[in-house]
Amino acid sequence: SWPSAASSRKSGWTREDGTVFHRILALVVKEFLAIFRDKRSRLTVVVPPLVQLMVFSYAATYDLERVPYAVYNEDPGAFSRSLAARLDGSPNFRKVAEITREAEIAPLVDGREALLVVHIDRRFSRDILSGEPGRVQVILDGRNSNTAMVALNYVRAIVMAESRELVRTGRAAGFPAVLETRAWYNPNLESRWFIVPGILGVITLLVTLITTALSVAREREQGTFDQLLVTPLRPVEILIGKSIPGCIIGLVEGTACLLVAALWFQVPLRGNIFMLYTGLVLFLLSAVGVGLLISSLSVTQQQGLLGVFLFMVPAVILSGFTTPIGNMPVPVQHLTRLNPVRYFMVVLRGVFLEDAPASVFFAQFWPMAIIA
Repeated sequence: SWPSAASSRKSGWTREDGTVFHRILALVVKEFLAIFRDKRSRLTVVVPPLVQLMVFSYAATYDLERVPYAVYNEDPGAFSRSLAARLDGSPNFRKVAEITREAEIAPLVDGREALLVVHIDRRFSRDILSGEPGRVQVILDGRNSNTAMVALNYVRAIVMAESRELVRTGRAAGFPAVLETRAWYNPNLESRWFIVPGILGVITLLVTLITTALSVAREREQGTFDQLLVTPLRPVEILIGKSIPGCIIGLVEGTACLLVAALWFQVPLRGNIFMLYTGLVLFLLSAVGVGLLISSLSVTQQQGLLGVFLFMVPAVILSGFTTPIGNMPVPVQHLTRLNPVRYFMVVLRGVFLEDAPASVFFAQFWPMAIIA
């Protein structure tokens, strides 16, 4: 039974409002049924994102373990043996060869048997006893520059640790200045703390885009889009009805990934959870908008999927997920301002690692709102 006209005017509620609400609700229910009635669709929405989060978080890491290396020690002194023993005892390295002559270096590196060779000079112990710096050469396989730089930093840390030990025990008359490093926000320099929040954003974007980008295209492919147009639903109501399921699915997936990141991977959640969810909602609205745009331009679901990946690749590359935006050319930096993933990455890392102030988040919210 409908309320009387007088009571409707007093409450601001009309039959038309109720009809609009019920029409949109019916369309939302229809969208959920279309997504979840097929077993393959259910598995696509639920299982792959969680599997991707687990696989990528373990695979996409800059940390190295058991790095194969060789030692070419020309110095028989105690200091060189101590340094070699410290390298051998490190969990980050695995010694594969003990070299006795220089000609053995190139075959090991060329054949990828050793990522690096540590060459200790023949005057190493003698120079340290005389108060001069001992010389250590590190020969790296530079075919993977990122891996080589990480391995070099490991060796540098071990050499500096040995230096501090020599100075502390007074075994050396003098040694070069000790470099002391402090890492903010990620004191152990665990790359997973940096990568996992970014993967959360990428997976949420992918699920939301696929859900919405196939929506209108599926209607066209099945021949039901014309039927939808002749219903009492207005275009804005269709837009809202198509948007709500994508937002809800993205919110659920984002929450699941958030729990996995915090509980399984132990990434610290230091910031305001309200700021995180505000950013997530705005990001989802942006992703839904892009997905519906792709869907409206696609005649078939295959075209919709191609459109998703056409957008996903540059969106992830230009988001700052792996490459700092400040290192990009200036025109490309301006281009990233059109990318909602860029702003959400700042929100994610600001909440997870920094406990950033509200001003940092608001500077990311309004661009995502405009894009949405």
